Amino acid sequence: METVTVLIADDDALVRAGLAMMLDGFDDIEVAGAVGDGDEVAGAVDRLRPDVVLMDIRMPRLDGLAATEALRARRDPPEVIVLTTFDTDRHVQRAIRAGASGFLLKHTPPARIADAIRRVAAGEPMLSPEVLRRMMGAVAGAGLDPRRDAARARLGVLSDGERSVAERVGRGLTNQEIAAELRMSTATVKAYVSRVLTKLDLNNRVQIALLIHDARL
Repeated sequence: METVTVLIADDDALVRAGLAMMLDGFDDIEVAGAVGDGDEVAGAVDRLRPDVVLMDIRMPRLDGLAATEALRARRDPPEVIVLTTFDTDRHVQRAIRAGASGFLLKHTPPARIADAIRRVAAGEPMLSPEVLRRMMGAVAGAGLDPRRDAARARLGVLSDGERSVAERVGRGLTNQEIAAELRMSTATVKAYVSRVLTKLDLNNRVQIALLIHDARL
């Protein structure tokens, strides 16, 4: 069993301790360290080389969204899961655009947090069901938006096959579910996802989903 190492970034010492204690209960997850502010994340990542960073949003000197943007701009950064009590559309979209691989609320059950850590470490970014519903609701309720036209223009570079896969990523389907729906192999779906990421200059499939939602597809 391969161990996933995690760095916790949260300004509340009790939250840091609670998360560390909770995650230590899973044999395949190891808490490499914890920091109390966003401006400490880069140094801790250099020292500890975690696979995943659990990132709070509200921190006193550098907030978690700015820290995520800085971290994901580096070469070979760890994956980032934003774990917070704040779930406004603005926070969700900024986190995803910054390159976060997931967005979970702090009341998420421990087993689901652990599963999210495993999945993003394996290259399968995710959003909690609550957050995905909020995103889709915001899209359904939105009026005309220049962002929609810009998103559709970006998607215009994709082939029909790539677009079909991208639209299903936007619906939150896994590679296996997409493969079953489109009657292709999982390996072919993975290849399509890789090409979509390259053509659209995106970091992960959550950003594909956000672009699909921006395009109102």
